[in-house]
Amino acid sequence: MISPTEKSLSCKVAFFCSPIGLGHATRDIAVASLFEKTNTKFVTGAAAVKLISECGFDVDDLYRPPKFEVKEGRLEKSLKWLWQYYQYYKDCKAIVRKFIKTEKPDIIISDEDFASISIAHEEKIPTVLITDILQTRFTSGFGSIIEKKMNKSMQDMIKKCNFVILPEFGNDKDNIRYVGPIVRETKSTREDLREKLSFVKKTITVSVGGTDAGRFLIDKMIQISKKLGDVDVVIVSGPLLQTRESNIRNLGFVNNLHEIIYASDLIVSLAGKSTIDEAKVYGTPGIFIPIKNHFEQEDNARTEGYTHQDLFRLEELILKKLNEPRHRTGTSGAQKAWQVIKQTMTNT
Repeated sequence: MISPTEKSLSCKVAFFCSPIGLGHATRDIAVASLFEKTNTKFVTGAAAVKLISECGFDVDDLYRPPKFEVKEGRLEKSLKWLWQYYQYYKDCKAIVRKFIKTEKPDIIISDEDFASISIAHEEKIPTVLITDILQTRFTSGFGSIIEKKMNKSMQDMIKKCNFVILPEFGNDKDNIRYVGPIVRETKSTREDLREKLSFVKKTITVSVGGTDAGRFLIDKMIQISKKLGDVDVVIVSGPLLQTRESNIRNLGFVNNLHEIIYASDLIVSLAGKSTIDEAKVYGTPGIFIPIKNHFEQEDNARTEGYTHQDLFRLEELILKKLNEPRHRTGTSGAQKAWQVIKQTMTNT
């Protein structure tokens, strides 16, 4: 008889990772690092492909997500984006159906990729969803009627999953499991990382994800950098941006943002949940500026005490936060998520 442990190790696992933002990929990497890599395959697109590949995983570049239209820090034409997302969702369903027919996975793990959940349910394949949102609020007026219907479909899919993993603290209910923040681990000390990264002075890291949607935050940091005193500013961005400021280093795309955050004295970032979680777990003070009208980022920022308007007093906030004491938050979110997935594997 095959033991539960042997069964979980032999399962063929397919990770379907939303490519809309890099936070999905970072937490999926944290969980997938506990798996047998030879039996694990990712499907995603955009910058997430590069990140997952550089972390040593097999990944198919199949998704082409619609881009947010962000002008001067504001999300615009959200109804248009929602329509494009619906078309993208239908395209992804065809991609998933073909992938499943070819790869024949034993279990599907989806990080906010509902196309894979939909097809997995059709094919009666066990599913685990990783998500930090249970409904969206991108539109208002007439657009909200369409969005409500999409949310209803999403809720129906959530109920059919074997388990839903939320990377937050809370009380389990029905098929929902709260595991706390899911972040990547490092074996290096903060001192070793600072030496490796050549962080000598007080160091502020600016993170805006894998697209140019956060360009407004970089522009603001460049504008005020000389007023911040004897500090270094490190920019982590998708596009490699040019600046002549002597105290600014632009690292471009990186695959170890969690280590850079740990080594930094302050993180200034868009309000993506995974970046916020990494800052908390590694004890780095943070300032989180949301894209205006992006409901998820505005919710995340509000929880941390910030709004989009804080962009216009960033210098004041940085000088206040730069010398704040560090407080690490212990978490075993990745391990708890793995246990939920393992339970699904052994029960099928």
